[in-house]
Amino acid sequence: MIKRKMTEELQNLLTEYPIVTILGPRQAGKTTLAKGVLSTYEYFNLEAPEIREFATDDPKGFLAQFKENVILDEIQRVPELLSYIQVIVDAEGRNGQFVLTGSHQLALREAIGQSLAGRTSILNLYPFSIDELSDAGVSFSDPYEYIYRGFLPRIYDQHQRPTQAYSNYYQTYVERDVRQLINLKNFALFEKFMKLIAGRVGQLMDYSSLANDVGVSANTIQEWLSILEASFIVYKLSPYFENFGKRVVKSPKYYFMDTGLLAFLLGIENSMQVARDPLIGQLFENLVVIECLKTRCNQGKLPNLYFFRDSNGSEVDILFQNGRHLTAIEVKASATYRGSHLKGLKRISSLTNSVNRTYLVYSGNEFEFSDGTVALRFDQVSRIFQS
Repeated sequence: MIKRKMTEELQNLLTEYPIVTILGPRQAGKTTLAKGVLSTYEYFNLEAPEIREFATDDPKGFLAQFKENVILDEIQRVPELLSYIQVIVDAEGRNGQFVLTGSHQLALREAIGQSLAGRTSILNLYPFSIDELSDAGVSFSDPYEYIYRGFLPRIYDQHQRPTQAYSNYYQTYVERDVRQLINLKNFALFEKFMKLIAGRVGQLMDYSSLANDVGVSANTIQEWLSILEASFIVYKLSPYFENFGKRVVKSPKYYFMDTGLLAFLLGIENSMQVARDPLIGQLFENLVVIECLKTRCNQGKLPNLYFFRDSNGSEVDILFQNGRHLTAIEVKASATYRGSHLKGLKRISSLTNSVNRTYLVYSGNEFEFSDGTVALRFDQVSRIFQS
């Protein structure tokens, strides 16, 4: 089993809070992490119909059977349990009593906020990171293989073929979960929507334009994107406009949590097709953005990730806010450095004194420029967040 970077943070939080809640996409490894770290805990999966029925019909009786500590998997299936769990942890007053996992954060975060405020810490676990694979002896020399294979644990643990694995993942989890959350009369429209947002990955989101292409309203597009975001299928990267006023754009960008699913939706069936795809720049950018996200969340920290673009078209792909300071990151799929790669970094450094570190993330060799900008390979992204 590949060790997760979040292991240490999970263990620390169990000594500080009565409840730890692990949220994340389907099949990201939440259950494996919890059961692997907490082998002495009882375990119940609320996806199982008979267990869910017991918990729903008799929540007090269901919880009364636990004498020690317990893992409750897929807690979003019976969110009413949270109020009863609150009473138990308040009465017993000991840490590490419950570990909850969930795959939907929309209603679940609200329920947690109402019932478990101050009693739980929340961790977001995503599929494997490049660092986690590397530590397990799995690495690829170029970004194309990572993009095509994606990062679902089962692809590596069970040697599944990526195209077939993501086809099954899409049909089994994405479509099922969406059907539960959206009252869809014509699911073909949603399938069209998914492929269109895959084709626009990393672009400024124009809700009206996308709505016209899909054949639904702009409000429907925003609702569907919110549900995909809450289900950890896409990640919304917001623009950074503090202290920049009206000169910056305020539309978000969307990336897929797993590049393997993105590649599947684009019809990519092998890594060589990734290298030749017209969207290789956006595919590579998606890879790097999500690696930044994973690194921060595996540390138990808020992502604090943004992008910058002004009305003149100057852009920085990723801004990381750390206190009063900003780290600016430019992302290029190229393996060869060009002077134009640093244009956005120089622009934002001229606009604010908040930028104290600048990076170019690309496919080439590591080196440092005279102005302090560091060029890093895409598989070294985690180093940006170590200090």
